[in-house]
Amino acid sequence: MTDGNRFIGRENVRKRLASLAERPGRATYAHGEVRIQTTDETIVVRPPFGLAHARVYKNVELGPLFEALDADHVVAALLVRLGGYAVGVFEGERLVASKVGSRFVKGRHKKGGSSANRFRRRREEQERALIDEAADTAATVLEPHRETVECAALGGDRRAVDAVLAARPELAWVRDRALPRFFTVPEPRQRLLERLPYDLYAAELTHARH
Repeated sequence: MTDGNRFIGRENVRKRLASLAERPGRATYAHGEVRIQTTDETIVVRPPFGLAHARVYKNVELGPLFEALDADHVVAALLVRLGGYAVGVFEGERLVASKVGSRFVKGRHKKGGSSANRFRRRREEQERALIDEAADTAATVLEPHRETVECAALGGDRRAVDAVLAARPELAWVRDRALPRFFTVPEPRQRLLERLPYDLYAAELTHARH
């Protein structure tokens, strides 16, 4: 029976797996993940920043996994939704540079006619103003850290993030270094940006009972 996939903070992964080291089993490191097999369950863990180690152990060897989970990274963050944005740079879990902003963007108009067209044009203007402001901010905040940033965390609304990255050619490197996971955030605010490291360092875990 499979319990499904979920993301778990790195400290909680360690707590979840620590007892398995005492059981008979097997650990297979390959393709950026480790498959841990015991007599009654199989757990697959995929660390957020990859797992270069590759080897098959005839016991539940967790050392290489814990080493990968414990490693800190320099990560750029770009979170955008229509209405606001947050840009930051993390060294490990420490936020070393950031800026957030907001702009009002009207909701969608449900009626037709000329008034709907005016509403649509006004909304598009507001969207463009937000996108341009977010792109300018991203370029200003992130560029000084370009040489040291290893990965980029993108989140919020995919369309809005894509528009921001497309607005400034000099942001192409941010997309090139984007993590596979897209981070869901309700509102890009400072407090949510400061909480992002928990999700940044959360590992994807799949659990199946035999």
